[in-house]
Amino acid sequence: MELPVDKMMSDVPDFRTHIEERIEHHQDEWREQALAEFRRNGGQPVSMPVETSNRDFSFGKDVDENWFYAVGSTRSNVTGVVTVVPDAQGRPQVGLDYQANAWDRYNWDEDKGVTIDAPGGSALSIPDGRMARLHTTGIAQEFDMAGSSSVKHYDLGGSAPNQQPLPAPDEPGREGDRTDPGREQQEAR
Repeated sequence: MELPVDKMMSDVPDFRTHIEERIEHHQDEWREQALAEFRRNGGQPVSMPVETSNRDFSFGKDVDENWFYAVGSTRSNVTGVVTVVPDAQGRPQVGLDYQANAWDRYNWDEDKGVTIDAPGGSALSIPDGRMARLHTTGIAQEFDMAGSSSVKHYDLGGSAPNQQPLPAPDEPGREGDRTDPGREQQEAR
């Protein structure tokens, strides 16, 4: 299943913060490495691939039930390219083009489960072991999930870093989701 990472970042501010923290943690280091290479090669343009380490993120049931039940948790990282180009006066301009990535396997772990609140104050507990049994008998299926956000550009500044906020995720729109009025008509084609 392809994960709509822009929509995940738009819907769940904590997930967006999780991604932004990875960039903010590394941006000064990336900037300095790229500027050092720019100076070393006599002011010629530089591009340097970058990647953060993989980190786990769990969607909270109390924050967004849809993402909690649909995905649960993911591994995530940021990949991109830091570029340094000289401006008209030869001063370095540093930028980052990046994507947020998320992936996991939708599966059922024997020692986990979920409780779904039902009307009237009752609750329905579903142990993962029961769901795993559906997978082993062929009634349900575990699957891989992965996706990447749209490419974003972030200006890392000239000789001194700027303090602009990171760009917002692309507006994911309504296309294909439950609130898309043409969804059923498209599926019937």
